[in-house]
Amino acid sequence: MEVLKIATAGSVDDGKSTLIGRLLYDTKSLTTDKLEAIEKTSKQKGYDYLDFSLATDGLVAEREQGITIDVAHIYFSTPNKSYIIADTPGHVEYTRNMVTGASTSQAAIILIDARKGVIEQTNRHFFINNLLRIKDVIVAINKMDLVDYSEETYNSIKADFETLMEKRDYQDQNITFIPVSALKGDNVVHKTDNISWYKGKTLLEHLEQLDKKDVFNTGTPRFPVQYVIRPKTEEFHDFRGFAGKVYGGQLSVGDEVVALPSQTKSRIKEIYFYDKKYETASRRSSVTITLEDEINVSRGDMLVKVGDLPKIDKQFTATISWMDSKELNAGGKYVIQHGVNKVLAKVDNILHKINPDYSGIEEEVDSLKINDIAKVSFKLNKPIFFDAFKDHRTNGSFILIDPQSNNTVGAGFIN
Repeated sequence: MEVLKIATAGSVDDGKSTLIGRLLYDTKSLTTDKLEAIEKTSKQKGYDYLDFSLATDGLVAEREQGITIDVAHIYFSTPNKSYIIADTPGHVEYTRNMVTGASTSQAAIILIDARKGVIEQTNRHFFINNLLRIKDVIVAINKMDLVDYSEETYNSIKADFETLMEKRDYQDQNITFIPVSALKGDNVVHKTDNISWYKGKTLLEHLEQLDKKDVFNTGTPRFPVQYVIRPKTEEFHDFRGFAGKVYGGQLSVGDEVVALPSQTKSRIKEIYFYDKKYETASRRSSVTITLEDEINVSRGDMLVKVGDLPKIDKQFTATISWMDSKELNAGGKYVIQHGVNKVLAKVDNILHKINPDYSGIEEEVDSLKINDIAKVSFKLNKPIFFDAFKDHRTNGSFILIDPQSNNTVGAGFIN
């Protein structure tokens, strides 16, 4: 079954957790004990409605304050599709958590409180979705029940957001506006008469009809080698296969490929998934590939099609989301984890800091603090093979690791 991963974003009290809880409730994805717990707690709080945010806010601090702090992953399915929702925090101080939750998502839901409209945090959330090249973005204008389901209010907020869209640098994005009331259930899973003036799909209907080609940013195929398979058995005495996952495109038997970094050429002889042979390995499939020639390929190498080589270099510039309380400074040394490979890297220069509310950049910056986003240049101790993030989300991204604490301190997107 097809799996779609969605990131949610919204300011404090815009109703992200309630919206997800409503999705779970209306698709009958809540277990009996979870539903009973929600009913019990809602009564204890004196509510005359079910507090669906309790379905997702798992930390005690989240339930006490009514906010989302950490990224939670929620799973549910319909007969057509399986979903993973990354419920990300809305606070400015948790920007790094939103980057983490959205970095692997194929679609995003940005919530806007119909009473407040587009605010500074909306700019920030849209900026991050733009930065991470999220291809399908749903702008859910929530709490329509609190503005009497006003079409005029909806159109005004939509117009403000369309003005914000003019500032983006990633134009290949599908933006869909949907008026909803997560608390009442209007337009989340089911249509209601309350928003009869809206003729589009409900939120779930839109998610259900999303096609893979609408949400995945395709690129040229990249096959990082995770493991070299050499069975020590009589039956497979001469077998030498390369296990990994195909990213960006597809590979087929007979394709001429280049092994990096050696740049030796061969052709794909066989493609295996466990003990079955296939003619083609589609994008995101984990397979074992054999080659016609006995060339030197090891873990960390990469197979690519002839004529579709990535850039091979010991330096690059990237947009960094800094996630550590310890500051990043020019000259700092880190380990870059790029796919399978780990390389030592030095921060060559902090070119400028980017304000994620679309208010511009700050130059002459000598350090980065937690949640800062900046353009940074790096020098590496050995070459890696990479693409620009805008062309290849997987091969154009990496994480930064502090070599002393071994903590992940940043995420990077190669320019």
